[in-house]
Amino acid sequence: MHSRSARTLHSVQRKVRTLTEATKDRHLLMALPICLTVIGLFFIFEASSVDAYRTFGDSFYFFKQQAMWMVIGIIAMALIGRMDYRFITKFAGAGLITTLILLILVLIPGIGRDTLGARRRIDLGFMQLQPTELAKLTMTVYLASWLQKKHPGKFLYFLLLLGSVIGLVMIQPDMGTTLILIGIFLGMYTLSGEPFRNLLMIAPFGIATLIALIVTSPYRFQRLMTFMNPMFDPQGISYHVNQIFISLASGGILGRGFSASRQKYQFLPEAHTDSIFAIIGEEFGFVGAVILITLYAVLLLSLYKIAHKAPDKLGYLLAGGVMVLIALQMILNLGGMTALVPLTGVPLPFVSYGGASLVILYSLIGIAVSVGRKSK
Repeated sequence: MHSRSARTLHSVQRKVRTLTEATKDRHLLMALPICLTVIGLFFIFEASSVDAYRTFGDSFYFFKQQAMWMVIGIIAMALIGRMDYRFITKFAGAGLITTLILLILVLIPGIGRDTLGARRRIDLGFMQLQPTELAKLTMTVYLASWLQKKHPGKFLYFLLLLGSVIGLVMIQPDMGTTLILIGIFLGMYTLSGEPFRNLLMIAPFGIATLIALIVTSPYRFQRLMTFMNPMFDPQGISYHVNQIFISLASGGILGRGFSASRQKYQFLPEAHTDSIFAIIGEEFGFVGAVILITLYAVLLLSLYKIAHKAPDKLGYLLAGGVMVLIALQMILNLGGMTALVPLTGVPLPFVSYGGASLVILYSLIGIAVSVGRKSK
């Protein structure tokens, strides 16, 4: 009797401990994006105040816009986090169809907004809708819902879907989002346990296609040349990457100090969006950069733990897909800033300015939180 009571007590204690750990994981997962966004708000204001005042007559314009989207994103995260993720995936098919329609509409003159030769936004008046950002969310949900089940001709359908989505995004064109979406497709396919040899079979075709896209586009080819030789065209296509180097190098170990950046004064392009990490590195140096990267590492670890403890394959794929997406976006941005990969125009998750990206990322975190609520 005593032994049975001891086993029962031990089982209860183990369940309570597991529940407590799961709760901590969810709270940490929700707190880290907020922390990163708050950090981003300070640097968005710093890097954009001069340009904001010159353009809008308000130094706080971009700061206020990002703060508004942060509030909307947090609300979305909280609401989605309270839902059952199984219920969310019931709308996966509708989300896929909507995304494909929007990716086609954005290419139509008069509907899609043409910016610097690219059509990536649909002007709704009160906001700029970016179908590619929505695609990150809907494709993660759809792939998780679809890959959890067995289907005849699964790999052929996978290739058809991959080709359709990537083709529409490349027509815009948007190489950065293309790479992220390819990563989501391949990453989630691998996580689902499907034969990896299938991906190896199409690897040569994928590499050949990538080379063809680079060679046939003068802009992409110049970007590649800049990556291989930053002094290729220092006053032209290489100007951006050289200004990033100057910003990071001048930060040293401890940085110039908060608000002491010089590159933000119209020297560094996209200072409050894609290049915000360079401003952080300039003002807080190597130490500040390491702290920021550590926050991302903890965030990815939290997502990994939730995926690992997910109660079913669907939850595992959803949390794993969110982890893959955020990791890819972070790597492409930081890799571009440090010349480890070519610049692709990918924003730094939760930190760079951008309302659509921010809300989508918070929504994805909400899905992962929903999985965490059901964790074992």
